[in-house]
Amino acid sequence: MVPITRTVLEVAAAHPDRPAIVGPDESLSYAGLVEDSRRVAAAVERLHAAATVPPVPAPETRGIPITAVSIGSAAHAARIVAGLAGYRAVSATIDPRWPLAHRLRVVLTTGIGLVVTDSEDLRDALAARGWGGTVVTPDEFRRIEREVEPAPPPTVRDDDEAFLLLFSSGTTSEPKAFLKTRRQYRANVAVSSAHLGPEPGVATLAPGPLSYSLTLYALIECLATGGEAHLADAFDPITMGQRIERERITRLVGVPAIAQALTDVARRDPARYATLDLVVTGGANLPASIRAGLAAVLPGVRLIGYYGAAEIGFIGDGRDGDGTRIHLYDGIDAQIRDETGAVLPDGALGTLWIHAAACSDGYLAATTDERLRDDGGWATVHDQGRLHGRTLELVGRAGDIAISGGHKIALTEVDRAFDGVPGIGAVSAVAEPHEQLGAVVALVLEGDAPDVETLRAHARERLAPQAVPRRWYRVDELPRTVGGKIRRGEVASLVRAGRVARL
Repeated sequence: MVPITRTVLEVAAAHPDRPAIVGPDESLSYAGLVEDSRRVAAAVERLHAAATVPPVPAPETRGIPITAVSIGSAAHAARIVAGLAGYRAVSATIDPRWPLAHRLRVVLTTGIGLVVTDSEDLRDALAARGWGGTVVTPDEFRRIEREVEPAPPPTVRDDDEAFLLLFSSGTTSEPKAFLKTRRQYRANVAVSSAHLGPEPGVATLAPGPLSYSLTLYALIECLATGGEAHLADAFDPITMGQRIERERITRLVGVPAIAQALTDVARRDPARYATLDLVVTGGANLPASIRAGLAAVLPGVRLIGYYGAAEIGFIGDGRDGDGTRIHLYDGIDAQIRDETGAVLPDGALGTLWIHAAACSDGYLAATTDERLRDDGGWATVHDQGRLHGRTLELVGRAGDIAISGGHKIALTEVDRAFDGVPGIGAVSAVAEPHEQLGAVVALVLEGDAPDVETLRAHARERLAPQAVPRRWYRVDELPRTVGGKIRRGEVASLVRAGRVARL
């Protein structure tokens, strides 16, 4: 496993003009990235020194100052994060679309000392709280870069030194912060290099904010393997088609919704995507309907849906079917445990625990009292599933399980029973309270829906009796994350509030 900075320096020497980071309006070659990083590091050092009362970094960093980037430009954020990788620095990316309370909390609790942001509300809120760090806009940061004397060139740092501060959540729940060391990221890159296609010179397009762990992983794995990281702030099908053709993109990384959008737009002009060889999706289940649609439109493009967690790293992938059967990667060990922590036999439904070299050491104590790892180094993010040898049948999070009359029902399996059915759009199964059974399954459909008898008959053909929905609702639009994943918890809230129509 080669250190990331060493790869950057070697490529800069051997192939100085090879693109390293490419955005919609600017790009950096590998040689340019090395020089740019010297100014980034110098600007960061000056801004930390300018703090009125420098915040104390979380003790887990061992005193390394933390710089946070919370801006809309993925390319600008990427050059700051990549630029600091070869210095004594910890970088954090904070989603500017998080609620203000969450953005404010992570800055105050983790000891972030410098914030680069284009969000005025965060700047004002930090000032109101008497925060003693430094906050600048992206334009101010660039101005300071031009003024400072460049820092010494980046160097290969110690393996066990933290260099990234990440967050597990932040849109609907309190974010939990955790660190990643260079050794942990190198272990993750070794897994993705073996299975997910980042290679020297490969042009990868990863649309989405750098605050997405999926996009951040794509950036790091590209630079660690000598590839090209082509970034975009969001996924626009028309613009992406133009960039895939113009920049000769061979690999696309994104959420499953991006694969669906690619399928839709490629139908009009498939020749535009002639260079594309591989689509890698993560962050959500990859439905069989999306896989079939892409294969029909772009039959030469491979599609891999991987499963992982930001805290743990890459765990496995699925290359056929509905994406629920995950083949564990070599070096990744898994267990299914019950509520008491006892290991369950193959085929039993329970909580997934993973042992992996890429796993973070744990959550920062200031942000949560929850433990990520047990004393044996096994970690869980509370996903539910079943093991069949080295194959994981992924069910979902703990909130994706309903208990009805003593039966455990995977709500994700109810969702999948309706995937790709003509006349039915997106759906979300939720649990509703029931006096005798404890809970029953209800299904919320988006947009127009067939009659209840048709829906019920379809469900009975594909689901166990206890999993067949007892209640049926429709809504104009299901709540989703910015990445397109349906928010089951918010769907349940709509049902409880009576803001859905009963069928």
